[in-house]
Amino acid sequence: MTTDHPQRLRHYQNSLMDSDRWDSYTPRNDDIVITTSYKAGTTWMQAICAALVFQKPQPSVPQDKLSPWLDANFAPIEDVIAQLEALPNRRYIKTHCPLDGCKFFDEVKYIFVGRDGRDVFASMWNHWHNMKPEMVSALNNAPGRKGPILPLPPESAEGAFEDWLAQSSFPWEMDGYPFWSHLHHAQTWWDYRHLTNIHFVHFSDLLKDIDGEMRKISAFLNIDVNEDLWPQLLEGVSFSNMKANAEKMAPCTTQGLWKNSADFFHKGTNQRWKGLLTQEQSNRYEKIAAERLTPELETWLANGS
Repeated sequence: MTTDHPQRLRHYQNSLMDSDRWDSYTPRNDDIVITTSYKAGTTWMQAICAALVFQKPQPSVPQDKLSPWLDANFAPIEDVIAQLEALPNRRYIKTHCPLDGCKFFDEVKYIFVGRDGRDVFASMWNHWHNMKPEMVSALNNAPGRKGPILPLPPESAEGAFEDWLAQSSFPWEMDGYPFWSHLHHAQTWWDYRHLTNIHFVHFSDLLKDIDGEMRKISAFLNIDVNEDLWPQLLEGVSFSNMKANAEKMAPCTTQGLWKNSADFFHKGTNQRWKGLLTQEQSNRYEKIAAERLTPELETWLANGS
């Protein structure tokens, strides 16, 4: 049952993330938190926020230095908090935590980015294969790790999709293995879309109208549009520019997570699942999404606005 205000009900802990790391966070009144399940446009939204905050096509230092994934187990939480506290600029922070596992702050502005689950899986398939095996092993064997490990990717995308649809990493979820549920994550945030400090953006809408969507985001963040700079900012957040500057724009480059940082920006398109999944699997995803999401969210997640 949805309450008027989000409540933390779960603890999401595995080799990649620990939602309890939010206990160490102290918000500022103008903080921005970007939230996605994964592979739904997180890095794109970080680039958009950087362009708006700094009024520059790209940040002067790698995004890792400016916009950490706070829930991630990649560095001691004390180091991440110290990094955040030292930032003099308006902060924009990344999370992959469902809202039922997060502390929620009324003074923070949250940007949720959604995407069709089949596109999320197709992008994750590339992302998973681009992770260095030794880095995956280090995460799985880190001292004090809690929860499930992340296996190396199997050879068959079809088989991995079957597991992603039918298995879960947490007992309260029904899908998403070996990560977490894209559908559950979306529903936890959608249930509170009435709150004025949560703004919903869809990957498809960014593709169709980056100018219009970025203006809406700017208004939500109370940042005035400088029309003289605007064309440069739009160009800076284009897929080609982000890919060309992957060492700065891709996440986790400073941790050496990727085999190839540029491959993090693989296609930047929708419906890449065609040819990767069977039509029967696609149909089954639609059926499962209809069963596990409210009707309005099912429609929005599949199509955008």
